[in-house]
Amino acid sequence: MATGQSEEIENIIEYHFRNPQLLHQSLTHSSRSQESSGPVEELSNEQMEFLGDSILGFLVSDMLVRRFPGYTEGQLSKLKAHLVSAQHLHPAAQKIQLGRFLRLGKGEEQNGGRTKKALLVDALEALVAAVYLDGGLEPARNFVGRWILNEVDGQSVAFGDYKSELQEWLQGRRAAQPRYAIVRERGPEHNKVFTVELRIGAECLAEADGNSKKAAEQAAARIALVKLREKQVENESRTTR
Repeated sequence: MATGQSEEIENIIEYHFRNPQLLHQSLTHSSRSQESSGPVEELSNEQMEFLGDSILGFLVSDMLVRRFPGYTEGQLSKLKAHLVSAQHLHPAAQKIQLGRFLRLGKGEEQNGGRTKKALLVDALEALVAAVYLDGGLEPARNFVGRWILNEVDGQSVAFGDYKSELQEWLQGRRAAQPRYAIVRERGPEHNKVFTVELRIGAECLAEADGNSKKAAEQAAARIALVKLREKQVENESRTTR
């Protein structure tokens, strides 16, 4: 990797490597190392990806336990699964612009490797390992906190995807899909509270607040799920009498 590129990605992530070779390796895809013909073999990022996956899992678990002491094991597990998933890591890799810095073989380059989700996620995990190997646990913790956990809050959609759960519940019963509408906003711009109304057909089934529109929608979906399930239990108990 050219010195200019190394400095550019270091400036983006705000971490400067004492051993630039670790950064170099973390961004080297196996297709590149297989094509290398120099006197010294270029190592791919596969082993670093393996290590980074474990480090990421530990750091996410540690941060979640510290940040949300009131959450159950089930809630923490669900949130962790979301945060270490490719679906969540891919946007983080895109924010860092990892695709620009990947070191690919000619074939992978021609096949659009710089935009492939799997390659970007693997490189992000390898980069976590590179930071850890170069600087230790605290720099790795800072990296994960900034790029992977930066938008997590107590009402995050990741805590429980109640909207998807509600949608699946209704689809399974061939019922109308929910509609969400913001009915109120209050508070200053930096600390707004949104009130969302959830309707199924003409019926207003739930109303809930949140510090973001998504959080309010999730809260409303959770309330609606509870009501619908309670109603289902009541109906089933009547039919068995």
